[in-house]
Amino acid sequence: MKLFSWNVNGIRAVVNKDGFDWLKDYKPDFLGLQEVKATEDQIPNEIYNLGFDEVTLNSAARPGYSGVMSLANFDTITTNSMFFEDDEGRVLEHRFKNIVLFNIYFPNGQKDEERLNYKMKFYDKFLNYADGLQKDGFDIIICGDVNTAHNEIDLKNPQANSKRSGFLDIERAWIDRLLENGFIDTFRYLYPKEAKYSWWTYRFNARANNAGWRIDYFFISDSLKDKLKDAFILNDVFGSDHCPVGIEIDI
Repeated sequence: MKLFSWNVNGIRAVVNKDGFDWLKDYKPDFLGLQEVKATEDQIPNEIYNLGFDEVTLNSAARPGYSGVMSLANFDTITTNSMFFEDDEGRVLEHRFKNIVLFNIYFPNGQKDEERLNYKMKFYDKFLNYADGLQKDGFDIIICGDVNTAHNEIDLKNPQANSKRSGFLDIERAWIDRLLENGFIDTFRYLYPKEAKYSWWTYRFNARANNAGWRIDYFFISDSLKDKLKDAFILNDVFGSDHCPVGIEIDI
């Protein structure tokens, strides 16, 4: 099974750029999108013609902001997971077999201290919720834009960004806790020394210079580790300031 995740930073703009053409080559079984920035009536018809059987959307209450969408070729039980008050359209939770699959757009903490605190509360409440699911015997897959680079290998200029939200010690420590609580970072697990990025600022010609950050992830329960076949970062896919990431897993 191939699972992919992509922060599209505006689904309408990506459709206008033919940004989903790459699906023809990779043929995902699941695609989680973040920062859709659209309500149901604003989703382009092209999305429903991509060949997926199930399409679900969680839009933000604020127009043109946030929002997550999931496209799947298998049946799931889907909710707008309520571990956190979600009027920002940040979470879709899918259940199938014994697996809970999350598509999440984690908050960005760069605006101010209030948003950083919001981000950390979201992090903590999600981890508590995921821990409870694991204790109940579920296997978990987490995909999405986590808005934090974990280690120095995960961004081009770690020292220059060490005091910036997205690479703060408290944010990186949360990813440490996630891994300590029984999850693995799929790309780093398979490619421990490879420096590859999934987001580049639109400024400073960053993408052309590959001055990026790896902030988009697939985490899986350690119980699924032996089923993991590969992990991908598709740097050659354009249309957003992020590129798609994905895994192949035998489930």
